[in-house]
Amino acid sequence: MEQKNESSFTGFILLGFSDRLQLELVLFVVLLIFYIFTLLGNTTIIALSYLDPRLHTPMYFFLSNLSFLDMCYTTSIVPQFLFNLSGADKSISFGGCIVQMYMSLALGCTECILLGVMAFDRYAAVCRLLHYTVIMHPGLCALMASASWITGFANSLLQTELVFLLPRCGRNKLDHFFCEIPPFLKLACVDTTINVYASFFASVIILLTPVALIVFSYGRIVRAVLRIKSTSGQRKAFGTCGSHLTVVSLFFGTAIYVYYQPSSNNSQDQDKFMSLFYTVIIPMTNPLIYTLRNRDVKGAMKMVLWKESDSR
Repeated sequence: MEQKNESSFTGFILLGFSDRLQLELVLFVVLLIFYIFTLLGNTTIIALSYLDPRLHTPMYFFLSNLSFLDMCYTTSIVPQFLFNLSGADKSISFGGCIVQMYMSLALGCTECILLGVMAFDRYAAVCRLLHYTVIMHPGLCALMASASWITGFANSLLQTELVFLLPRCGRNKLDHFFCEIPPFLKLACVDTTINVYASFFASVIILLTPVALIVFSYGRIVRAVLRIKSTSGQRKAFGTCGSHLTVVSLFFGTAIYVYYQPSSNNSQDQDKFMSLFYTVIIPMTNPLIYTLRNRDVKGAMKMVLWKESDSR
């Protein structure tokens, strides 16, 4: 019966941290807490941006997109991982693996582009202050956000299709905790050079193009801020960009480290922990960063809480 079940199984085994049983229990508890805080924190950002008229600006429009994206990104990975951590079953269906790879890659690519768009918004706010509302009008904001989502999902569709067309010759054990392209390519029983080059080329465009836009934007911002003579004015200008720059540094720093480090047989566990960082920890910390470093968000939160207490 077991042999029949194995031969009829068409899904994949996510090895994850199955060789460390004690670690699995700790990870389950920690990830469940982090996941709950991720949903609560990002939902709060979206709700505040909608409820407070003072936050009806391009910056918070993009921030709401980022918060919704982070919730979807984490949800595409964590629930399945929690299920696998909770018992001996480490499997994921064939269709589930396709959906997980497609969604996680699409949302990750979208976040890269969206962070670049947000850097341009900060550039316009600091360097083109008098024309800011004309430049960043609602139509352009909607267009830039839509382009980020469409580009991310289109790129993911192409890459996911190329990966799943590869023959695997019965191999179905992924040495990772979710379906991701690099470990999936190791299952192929044919030469994957074309896929590796295609993935590398796409990552250069999706990762490095936004990074170039961010570097350009913040280079101009620094030059503009240094021309301000008052210290308070400099602090205010840098304060509008500090939260975004912190998020950018965490996200792109981790992503570039994971995708551009030399491949090594001894680095697989390290890759898993780094993947945990950018798939779970960063989406949870984003709301904290924008809340703790942003007076507008803290003010909106106090106003909403004050209204609720008055209504009681």
